[in-house]
Amino acid sequence: MPEPITMSSPEAHLPVVIVGAGLAGLAVALHLAESVPVIMLAKRKVEESATTRAQGGIVGVLGSDDSIESHVHDTQEAGAGIVDEDTARFIAQNSADAIEWLVQQGVPFTEDPTGPLGLHLTREGGHTVRRIAHAADATGKAIHESLLARVREHPNITLHERWMAIDLITDKHLGEQGHSPIKHCYGIYVLDIDRDQVMTLPARAVVLASGGVGKVYRYTTNPETSTGDGIAMAWRAGCRVGNMEFIQFHPTCLYHPAERSFLITEALRGEGGILKLPLKDADGNIHAERFMPGHHPMAELAPRDVVARAIDFELKKHGLDYVWLDATHLGADFLKSHFPTIYQRCLELGIDITKDPIPVVPAAHYTCGGVVTDLDGRSDLHHLYAVGETTYTGLHGANRLASNSLLECVVLGKSCALAIMQQDTHHNPLLPGWDESQVEDADEQVVIAHNWDELRLVMWNYVGIVRTTRRLERAKHRILLLRAEIDDYYANFRVNRDLLELRNLVDCAELIVRSALSRHESRGLHYIRDYPDLLPASFPTILFKNLDRRSGKKKKVR
Repeated sequence: MPEPITMSSPEAHLPVVIVGAGLAGLAVALHLAESVPVIMLAKRKVEESATTRAQGGIVGVLGSDDSIESHVHDTQEAGAGIVDEDTARFIAQNSADAIEWLVQQGVPFTEDPTGPLGLHLTREGGHTVRRIAHAADATGKAIHESLLARVREHPNITLHERWMAIDLITDKHLGEQGHSPIKHCYGIYVLDIDRDQVMTLPARAVVLASGGVGKVYRYTTNPETSTGDGIAMAWRAGCRVGNMEFIQFHPTCLYHPAERSFLITEALRGEGGILKLPLKDADGNIHAERFMPGHHPMAELAPRDVVARAIDFELKKHGLDYVWLDATHLGADFLKSHFPTIYQRCLELGIDITKDPIPVVPAAHYTCGGVVTDLDGRSDLHHLYAVGETTYTGLHGANRLASNSLLECVVLGKSCALAIMQQDTHHNPLLPGWDESQVEDADEQVVIAHNWDELRLVMWNYVGIVRTTRRLERAKHRILLLRAEIDDYYANFRVNRDLLELRNLVDCAELIVRSALSRHESRGLHYIRDYPDLLPASFPTILFKNLDRRSGKKKKVR
């Protein structure tokens, strides 16, 4: 057995370990680092983050035509009746401060001398006014680069790339010490990918900021990092998970054989882009036909769930592979100056958006549910926090309002950091090391690849934009079979990143399916043909961990 890891320093001097280096993690780190040492973990290169792909912008209630109540109302409307009003109001009330803080960090937002704070504000789907601060069409990248530069230069923050969290260290790992009625998180097991070594990191607190679970689907706008690691780890540790049935499919992902995950920002529709069907007439000539006004009064500016479902409907009705997003009428100069990233990438693929419509399809984009937390990021385990897409705070309800996600990261990143600095202390037990005494090196990596492909295909075919009970039951059956194989593999072979990600994905897939089966109505992002109507009253779907449930053969300390 490995020797236990000794916490030789007082708890107050231990680092806070942050899992993830996107906007949520960066915000927490920068607010903490003046008072507490911080270790940040990125399982790939730190630039590979969902934040860097966010094109549209971040909400700020700044304009004279805007108000807190208006933003709360729009958030509630998009969330289809199950947004937590207190959460929405808290985040709206702090939106202006969040924008100002980002400006102070050096984020180069697009300017407008006549705009509030000198910023240009745009509008996106579901918003009734212009309230989106942006940096051209690469807002996430601009924010991430600015905050990352601050993190890299801060002497109290240590950033590790290619270090992947495996599991949280909780009372269950401590044997006789683990009988406290209050459950704690004491640290985390981490795989140093390059050294192929598992380490035990004691922590003052652990913050899960690892993003969503888009990679559980075959088609997604998400990066390779989006494998639900934080959600799965928290669930295995006994935390509640909420609203996992609400997976947002972005309506407009570029359709091209050489590019399967390039997002076409909602801001393009906010500025007047029109969705059209490329239909053939009797002579075989293609003509464009607008279709969104027949689906929703807000047409192209309807909430994302409405637009994605409308596109899905039209694709199936007409047997099409894609629809067109036409912005040519906005003019070449406007498109090049406001959407330079989209213009350049499409041009590289042979599409000139100033002259040609853009072929688009829906793709998995955002996880509206996750680890249940309060507005300080507290989870069900003492000293375990979570922020950002990993969480369920009640903000997004049954569908996320555009550009609320970046705002949530900044606002709750700050409140989480303040809560950690004020938290109570815990006793400092000896933490058991990672046990690999009964495992061997993997010799069938093809098994992981096969299970990964099968899982993502099952989720795409059976748990997508439109669902049925029968499809969900089929998915559940296959997921349980895959879980058995993955658990057996995990128990008998040395861990690697692919295996750990697959293990997390299958946990999250089961959570999505179980949540979907428990909601007997169609609401927001969850549309099920067996229950097409809304229930008169509805509530979030909260899953409680059954700690007696079999979770696979385990190594001694896993």
